[in-house]
Amino acid sequence: MSRRSSGPFADVRHSPPTAERRRESVTQHGQSRVDDYAWLRDPNWQEVLREPDRLIEDIRRHLSAENVYYKAATDDLTPLREQLVQEMRGRIKEDDSSLPRPDGAFAYAVRYREGGQYPVFVQTARVGGQECILFDGDREAEGETFFRIASVVHSPDHSLIACGVDRLGSEFYDLSIRRIETGETLPETIPQTGGHVVWAADSRSFYYVERDANQRPKRVKHHVLGSDPAGDLLVYEEPDDSYFLGIHASQSRQYLFIGSTKGTSTEYRFLGLTAEPGTEPELIAPRAEDELYYPYHHDDHFFLRTNAQGAVDFKLMTAPVGSPGRQHWRDWLPHEDGRYISDIITLKNWLIRLERRNALPQIVVSNYAGSRSFELGFSEPAYNLELLRGLEFDTSILRFNYESPSTPVQTFDMDLETQRRVLRKEQEIPSGHDPERYSVERLFVRAEDGAEIPVTLLRLKTTKPDGTAPLLLYGYGSYGTTMQAWFSSSILSLVDRGVVYATAHVRGGSDKGRQWYLDGKLGQKMNSFSDFTQVAEALQDRGYGRQGRTVSYGGSAGGLLVGAALNLRPELFGGVIAAVPFVDVLNTISDETLPLTPPEWVEWGDPINDASAFETIAGYSPYDNIQSDVSYPPVLATGGLTDYRVTYWEPAKWVARLRAVAGGGPFFLKMNMAAGHSGSAARFERLEERAHEYAFALKLFGLEDQLPAGQGS
Repeated sequence: MSRRSSGPFADVRHSPPTAERRRESVTQHGQSRVDDYAWLRDPNWQEVLREPDRLIEDIRRHLSAENVYYKAATDDLTPLREQLVQEMRGRIKEDDSSLPRPDGAFAYAVRYREGGQYPVFVQTARVGGQECILFDGDREAEGETFFRIASVVHSPDHSLIACGVDRLGSEFYDLSIRRIETGETLPETIPQTGGHVVWAADSRSFYYVERDANQRPKRVKHHVLGSDPAGDLLVYEEPDDSYFLGIHASQSRQYLFIGSTKGTSTEYRFLGLTAEPGTEPELIAPRAEDELYYPYHHDDHFFLRTNAQGAVDFKLMTAPVGSPGRQHWRDWLPHEDGRYISDIITLKNWLIRLERRNALPQIVVSNYAGSRSFELGFSEPAYNLELLRGLEFDTSILRFNYESPSTPVQTFDMDLETQRRVLRKEQEIPSGHDPERYSVERLFVRAEDGAEIPVTLLRLKTTKPDGTAPLLLYGYGSYGTTMQAWFSSSILSLVDRGVVYATAHVRGGSDKGRQWYLDGKLGQKMNSFSDFTQVAEALQDRGYGRQGRTVSYGGSAGGLLVGAALNLRPELFGGVIAAVPFVDVLNTISDETLPLTPPEWVEWGDPINDASAFETIAGYSPYDNIQSDVSYPPVLATGGLTDYRVTYWEPAKWVARLRAVAGGGPFFLKMNMAAGHSGSAARFERLEERAHEYAFALKLFGLEDQLPAGQGS
């Protein structure tokens, strides 16, 4: 079969780079496979995360050649990309600010200035209203190639802030401390952290998580202000590489919680925030396989959101702070099939929980005696709710967000005593937005085994489901992550040009509860991919798009989804956008030195020690299952050189092998040489990155010259 591309990119006159094939044989469980492009993995990748200039030269030359080819082959899309950025930026209120979060005598907010790329963190006195700038992201980012702020956390006495900043994109955050009154930066800087802190009650010290050389969060440490970070006290070290380590403070601010977590098991310790340095944290309950629990503090008890005792969709239990072991756990809210409890907030007098029923969220509020309870309901076919944690514990105000694919984010404050709801803020769209122009639909598609797959659709009401409109199909389907029915002002640049935007809520996410997740992982992972292709086919049958005018879109593990679906049913798709895609699954999950591999064996299986897991992963890994000489549609893959989550060589190897094995194409790789997994952290640069993806889709749809509805044709 000819390797020459056809369709919208048939006129591309530039030749793609050809990656050298260096035969490397790998044998596992008695089976050998050849990996011609393993050389693209720099053996010193850990050093590259910290010093990108140390990348081996022949790898750098190849990645640079990929970028040159992509730029040349898509140069005709430059005006469209500029138009898309202008449109998307026109929907952003540039001088926007968050609602202030009260905390004692002060309130804290984040705002942006006109033209500013980064957030500005501010403190305002609640009496008198005098504002103090705590951390100016625009000023701090001057001269930096990459800049991302993980957190800016004020001390309990409101005199200091701790700031976590990444300057490489590799998510190694440096912590620094400043005095609020003077702006003075204290001399100690703590490198290689997770970027977040929990302050001790006396504001003289804080806790943080230190990452090891492989980017794994391994140690909780306690830093006393004015001391050398090299001498920081070790509070807890996680011995098992398969667990992630994290910290957070209870809503009551009485306790530090130290969590060792993975997809199938959790273990928490707690420590009073008034404790003396060197105090040992106390264990709530030891880790147990296939049991999850998450602690929240109230009064003399911990509330535990847990799947213990067969509570697949979670229940709420309590345990005394003084004796929190499993033998003392008691049901507070029993398990109910189909009611997935995804989050709770414990205030002094109220417990608020976020639930999902049949893939739609709801908020339920109750007092601790159980004598008062009410639900917050909404009427759109698909929508999203988000609980917003405040900084205060003794409050009767609940703040939450509501949005839908057609409704910009609305932030409400509800008085829990009176149930009076006040709209405090509504996302502004400066260029204008009328939700009534759009149709939001929730459909269900029957899977091959009879499961009902939810699908959320957004389209102009004038875009009819008669098979003439193009379809962009998005999905994720891993880690139990729920794909919410968000509002995206950016996606309107596609929808306003007549594109139907669909989200497939496939198994592997928790969209329909935890069982929906369990049915799309490990040995049942193929359900995620067959769900996605089934949704694509069903939507085409119902007139939402058609073969050749359907583009699939997924990022990270969503890149695995679209890559595997492409191998299964290449004829369904007219193109694929795979952002930082996890596509070299078999090699990655067989490499225990990579940062995320040991923690993710519970998600994918352990192909090193389990022959069955090896067979399963080998059966779907996109890199290993490209169909030979079958015509594939055009593919755009992106990557980040300092990405430790999905390492740069995964998309690089995948694109190289697509060119060598498959027909059709073309296959593009756009590699960000100065960022990691999430791309740029500057808000307008992010729009430029998105414009590349959207312009690629519009080119495939033949809409590169189409103006948005209302601007002519």
